Amino acid sequence: MSRDRFLDSPTIWALLIGAAALFLLLLVGYPIAYNLVMSVQEVTLGNLPSFSRPWVGLENYRQLLADPLFLLVAKNTLIFTIANVAVQFVLGLGLALYFQLSFPASSFLRGLVLVGWMLPPLVIGAVWKWLLGSDSGFVNYALQGLGLISGKIYWLSDPSLSLLAVTIANIWFGAPFNMILLAAGLAGIPADIYEAAALDGAGPVRRFVWITLPLLRPTIYALLSLSTVYTMRAFDLIYTMTHGGPLDSSNIFPVWSYRMSFELFDFGGGAAIATAMFALVLVVALAYVRSVNAERPM
Repeated sequence: MSRDRFLDSPTIWALLIGAAALFLLLLVGYPIAYNLVMSVQEVTLGNLPSFSRPWVGLENYRQLLADPLFLLVAKNTLIFTIANVAVQFVLGLGLALYFQLSFPASSFLRGLVLVGWMLPPLVIGAVWKWLLGSDSGFVNYALQGLGLISGKIYWLSDPSLSLLAVTIANIWFGAPFNMILLAAGLAGIPADIYEAAALDGAGPVRRFVWITLPLLRPTIYALLSLSTVYTMRAFDLIYTMTHGGPLDSSNIFPVWSYRMSFELFDFGGGAAIATAMFALVLVVALAYVRSVNAERPM
């Protein structure tokens, strides 16, 4: 049998698709199902190794909604997500448009911007924890040197500033990802459209509003959906910088889920938070799929 006939064999395709489906079932489907089951059980450190656990139905979810922390964590998560998605998109779009210009060292600077996104979130969190340190942090030193502040700013230990601090760090971390996707979308727009618009007298602002943004719409939908999902599951950076504190002022749902599971050892409650977050992420993903289908011509 020739190589081409071998690759075109229905049996081979069935095996390849079956292997991929089995991979997803074991590494994605099983953890989701296991977490869902845990969320309706009373799972403690004592019965964690056993599958024989008391069933409590929706009690974990009821306790989650009744917890005094719920409203605070929900508010923090909402503010953190909206601020990150909006500012990352604006910065990413600005950087993508800027690096479309031809100037010396543009490729080097573009690569330099991407370095931060390639680093692990734990490293980013550690770097920003040092930068925002109240005693020896570079940010306070720079602001004092410029005469903008007269004393120390306690970015990470002040409850009124900690959420802002982790938001700034996560925006810096995620903006390059937005730049990459938007730059790819901009590269797919034909240059002759801009040339025709310029000949018709359209200025840069009108070309941006009436050509760039409409043609970028599919990319923008995908980017906003992915950025929302990534932001809602942020954990490493926040846990490294503030541990969700002080006084839960920077606590969001993924951090709360971790702390409930591995600090309070309430694994059922932690699973309930994770399941609720998964449902929210699924809603975002379905909204994106629906928007993409609506954009397709009939």
